[in-house]
Amino acid sequence: MRILVVEDAVDMNRLIVKTLTKAGYSADGCFDGEAVFDYLRGAEYDAILLDVMLPKLDGYGVLKKLREQKTDIPVMLLTAKDAISDRVKGLDLGADDYLVKPFSFDELLARIRAMTRKQAGSRSNLFTLADLTVDIRQRTAFRGGEEISLLPKEFTILEYMIRNQGMVLSREQLENQIWNYEYSGNSNNIDVYISHLRKKIDSGHSIKLLHTIRGVGWALRLKET
Repeated sequence: MRILVVEDAVDMNRLIVKTLTKAGYSADGCFDGEAVFDYLRGAEYDAILLDVMLPKLDGYGVLKKLREQKTDIPVMLLTAKDAISDRVKGLDLGADDYLVKPFSFDELLARIRAMTRKQAGSRSNLFTLADLTVDIRQRTAFRGGEEISLLPKEFTILEYMIRNQGMVLSREQLENQIWNYEYSGNSNNIDVYISHLRKKIDSGHSIKLLHTIRGVGWALRLKET
């Protein structure tokens, strides 16, 4: 899951990005309101954390423009403004949630989970495919009742794939989920993660779930077609 953090205070922005990354998300930091739309043209985001007091275009202006463009990405406003009128304004403009500074990072992560779960149209944290079960909230995965030990990025890939089970996902789509714009490593690393993930999911099982679609990408599904 990829999140855009829009906060002009550099230290706070970096701290939020670091916290999200440690929690298993891919996160990019953006520092002014106008730049938001450049980021959205360059990547797919699952949520936006949006400060209200921003240079060039404030958070309310960003939110208004997003909703006018029919962009339905979940947006959480982060602000020191705690007046009821400010909260009402943000929610009326289309915010999905509103968190007043200073806040607990545990609460922030919980609200992100709730907000993105609501957007997915399901209150369940559980996703299943055959005998594979993935608990998004607990960040655990089981196959045939046995727990699968996954590294953070392996789990992030698995989460994205099981949320989109049956679909063929390209290298670019998967890379967008696990790396931010600052990543400059070898693009073949995604092949390494997929290889390790396939071994952990499918090794010892007659029914294979993670399939390579040659020349296109990968899919998590019962049969390769």
